[in-house]
Amino acid sequence: MRNIGIMAHIDAGKTTTTERILFYTGKSHRIGEVDDGEAIMDWMEQEQERGITIQSAATTTYWKDHQINIIDTPGHVDFTAEVERSLRVLDGAIAIFDAVRGVEPQTETVWKQAKRYNVPCVGYINKMDRLGSDFFYVIEDIKNKLKIDTIALQIPIGKENGFEGVIDLIQMKEIHWNDNGDELTYSDISPERNENARLWHDKMIDSISRVSDLITEKYLAGEEIEISLIKKELRKAVINRGLLPVFAGASRRNIGVQPLIDAVVDLLPAPDETAPATGVNTKKEEDINIPCDISGQPLALVFKIQNDREAGSLCYVRVYSGSFKSGSAVYNIGKKKRERVNRILRMHSNKSESVDILKAGDIGVIIGMKLAQTGDTIGSEGWPVLLEKMQFPEPVISISIEPKTISDQDKLKDALALLSREDPTFTIRENEETGQLIISGMGELHLDVLVTRMLKEYKIGAKVGNPQVTYRESISKVNEQAMTFSKIIAGKENAASLTLRVEPAGRGQGNKYINAAKITSAKGDAPKEILDAIERGVISSFSSGIVMGYPCMDITATVINIQYSELTGSEFAFEACASMAFDEACRNSNPVLLEPIMAVDLLCPHEFVGDVMSLVTQRGGQILNMNSKTDTDEVKAQAPMEKMFGFMTSLRSVTQGRASFSLEFSHFEKKSER
Repeated sequence: MRNIGIMAHIDAGKTTTTERILFYTGKSHRIGEVDDGEAIMDWMEQEQERGITIQSAATTTYWKDHQINIIDTPGHVDFTAEVERSLRVLDGAIAIFDAVRGVEPQTETVWKQAKRYNVPCVGYINKMDRLGSDFFYVIEDIKNKLKIDTIALQIPIGKENGFEGVIDLIQMKEIHWNDNGDELTYSDISPERNENARLWHDKMIDSISRVSDLITEKYLAGEEIEISLIKKELRKAVINRGLLPVFAGASRRNIGVQPLIDAVVDLLPAPDETAPATGVNTKKEEDINIPCDISGQPLALVFKIQNDREAGSLCYVRVYSGSFKSGSAVYNIGKKKRERVNRILRMHSNKSESVDILKAGDIGVIIGMKLAQTGDTIGSEGWPVLLEKMQFPEPVISISIEPKTISDQDKLKDALALLSREDPTFTIRENEETGQLIISGMGELHLDVLVTRMLKEYKIGAKVGNPQVTYRESISKVNEQAMTFSKIIAGKENAASLTLRVEPAGRGQGNKYINAAKITSAKGDAPKEILDAIERGVISSFSSGIVMGYPCMDITATVINIQYSELTGSEFAFEACASMAFDEACRNSNPVLLEPIMAVDLLCPHEFVGDVMSLVTQRGGQILNMNSKTDTDEVKAQAPMEKMFGFMTSLRSVTQGRASFSLEFSHFEKKSER
């Protein structure tokens, strides 16, 4: 079994390559084209209309007696959560690179995510038939930017319009394809290409010998190195993320896909060959390793929720240990609730087939769980192990949304709740002053897609406001505040008194609550319930803001004194007192407004680079660096989110529509008076 993902920058050919894999492995009977809106993996109506992948789609296919579970992930930076949760549960990935553009901004983002989850990868340089393609330039670009030892296992025969096949450097054979791509012809290397092939074969052996003593010994002794040994040692290096083997092809012209599927089977790990997953035993509060064992205790991670009109919640799970049977009961370990597995499905994009059991290492869909959310661990009560939570970036852009009629109000709230269960980077809150519903997401495209889904899929009439930036509030100096609270409720006095210190933490360190209180009371110590109430009061105040009502960040709040009386002290009084003390302390600590700063990556033709850079600086941006590529310049900059609305229109007008850009949240910074 292999669990793999396909990851890359937008438009590098992920879905096109996946469609070919499904066709050549016999899973589909025709090749779906993205450009025609007929790709099997892009099944959502919006994906077909826009020609982009929005949701990661899962499918299962078979090749040479191996079951391959494939997840096709989005390339657009706004849907980074989809990539994040897919990589969390995969054992290997195919990283696709554009043969003309090399390593693009989003490629670097997904590469960092793969590195974080220790996912072994194979590389595939696609679009070798495009004008300006350069296989050897891309290999150097990967080495320099992704900082990994890159090894070519194939080199192309010809390039651009003359691209006709590849030379396999392990077998030292030429491979050619027919027009439909389903017939491969292996032949001896022609004399004029022999010298170059030999040179790259030696480079390949040299790279493997750096990670394999066995191959080094054979190479130095002048012995012939068997193909099986090369593959075996290469596999070890790939699983340890020591090497990135690279293949060449042009998926749109049906060239290069079958050797890539062979590489998935030959070089990427099976579920039991990867490092065991780690979890926390909630009873003993200790970290443990979870080996991939079918006979072990059942344990799985819910990595995605998708709502289905007829079936309800589809919970995509990766099983790490044991097995799950349809009709059985499971235990949601984080929520401490029992759930029922009504049915188990194996997905093929938006179609499915029923199966009776999901075993360790497998990926599938469970129907019937009502409480499960993305990141939940399911298993058994006897072995309460929590798999680590997934980390998702902060939403940076908000819009207001309101129903057109009163009858739409409840439908709108239900639809928003369903969408936020599906997507962890989509949040909803109600503005206390205006009563408006505010939805937040990762970018303009992200919110546009979600709003369109609401209007079309759920058929809800709604009015949408203009995009607004999601700000944060913080403080700039240390302050102490003593606070006393007293209120008579139902004839009983509720009183509390405490002193709280607030101080700014370093940018990006987050909020922190510390209890360093000297408790003054007749008996000396305040009960745990009172201390918990104070903590609740402070922590709930973090989210309610200081002056403008935006969530607080990077504040350390320390309780330094508590005056407690058994007669009048109550949880309610101390919670309210802590909240009031925090508000008052922060108001007197020079509060500051923080705005989201975005990392901007621009690609544009050489002749427009000056105009593009001045466009960024006009919007309050800072140019960080610039790289020249074959036919384009790449500009990296930082700019405030507030100034980036409508940037696409301006960029198109100054570059005749020939530039592209991506925005990704970088950090929060004090809002400057512009």
